[in-house]
Amino acid sequence: MESWRDCKLGDLLEVKHGFAFLGEHFGSTGTHVVLTPGNFLEEGGFKERADKAKWYNGPIPSDYVLNEGDLIVAMTEQAEGLLGSSAIIPRSSFYLHNQRLGLVQIRDRKLVDPYFIYYLFNTKPVRQQIRGSASGTKIRHTAPSRIADVKVSVPPLPIQRRIAGILSAYDELIENSQRRIKILEAMARALYREWFVHFRFPGHESVPRVPSPLGEIPQGWEVRAVANSFEISGGGTPSRKDERYWQDGTIQWFSPSDLTGAGTMFMDDSSDHITQMGLAESSARLFPARSVMLTSRATIGAIAINTREACTNQGFITCLPNERVPLYSLFHWITENVPTFQRMASGATFKEISRGVFKTIDFLQAPSQLVKQFEASAAPLAEHALALQRQTQTLRRTRDLLLPRLLSGQIDVEAMPA
Repeated sequence: MESWRDCKLGDLLEVKHGFAFLGEHFGSTGTHVVLTPGNFLEEGGFKERADKAKWYNGPIPSDYVLNEGDLIVAMTEQAEGLLGSSAIIPRSSFYLHNQRLGLVQIRDRKLVDPYFIYYLFNTKPVRQQIRGSASGTKIRHTAPSRIADVKVSVPPLPIQRRIAGILSAYDELIENSQRRIKILEAMARALYREWFVHFRFPGHESVPRVPSPLGEIPQGWEVRAVANSFEISGGGTPSRKDERYWQDGTIQWFSPSDLTGAGTMFMDDSSDHITQMGLAESSARLFPARSVMLTSRATIGAIAINTREACTNQGFITCLPNERVPLYSLFHWITENVPTFQRMASGATFKEISRGVFKTIDFLQAPSQLVKQFEASAAPLAEHALALQRQTQTLRRTRDLLLPRLLSGQIDVEAMPA
């Protein structure tokens, strides 16, 4: 640690506020996307959310167009835990940064590595200082001058690069796994659409079409209500006032934020757990592993498969597979029909699709042999995706354990093999 020096972030960099883009120029499509703190991950890093992109079509000040490799930091607590999180921009001339973000500009790249600074921002001591500098009651916000006062300790440039290289290797492995997961999921969904939406299944040429409530369908296929096709389950929330329902709970209890935050096909665990008493004395209902959870209010259409026995709050409709409607056929049917669920939702305060309405939806039942054939193709893809997801979680845990030790000098990178 003798070669490390204590300083302030302001000695190494400056932070430039983003631009207050006018809401009148936002639309459902556009040429550029305005980034907000909602595009950040709590542990640091960037997430592209095309479904919630803030497209901008107005005049663009050139100073606020971001380039690949730019480092930005969240200066507003748009969601809990995001204040101070940083990210590296993945591509040029597509993203803009608003006033809730700051562009980090390194003063001297001969002394400071920007990727080291990226990881430094995401360490606990730095994040705590940034959060401590924030002000505001409803929405907490910090400022470039306050970030400049954050105290840090930095090593010489070669050690900075070595540390950044070790941590970025983990990030690259994580990104590679995530890309492979997306490919596997896309393959399964494309196969489902080909067979069960466009009706181009094996042997379809010799199967005539017949009229149905859903339009023309292959002969031998059947339109039935959801209620007559598979079981569904609801959820509930034990009283937060009674600690006996929550303290030391071991039963997985999902809320919609678990699914929207993870964005994964499978859920190994929930953020909250309830006790047996909490389950018994509330409307929460236990359902088996390998069911399909669907968020049914406010955010309608987040979907995931639980890998262990679980229950949910009241913002879900959970669908239970069976022999005629097995797991992956059910998962992809639900995924394919999210627009239908959203269209059938109602409510003044927030939209919700009730279980009663959900049960009336038409479900197209294909012949059992074709369903089994699809399941045999989709299951290996999904199981491979699950293995990669768990591998990614292990890599994240390892990286997050290394991060504070490397950035504080507890691990001597000079003694590590190259």
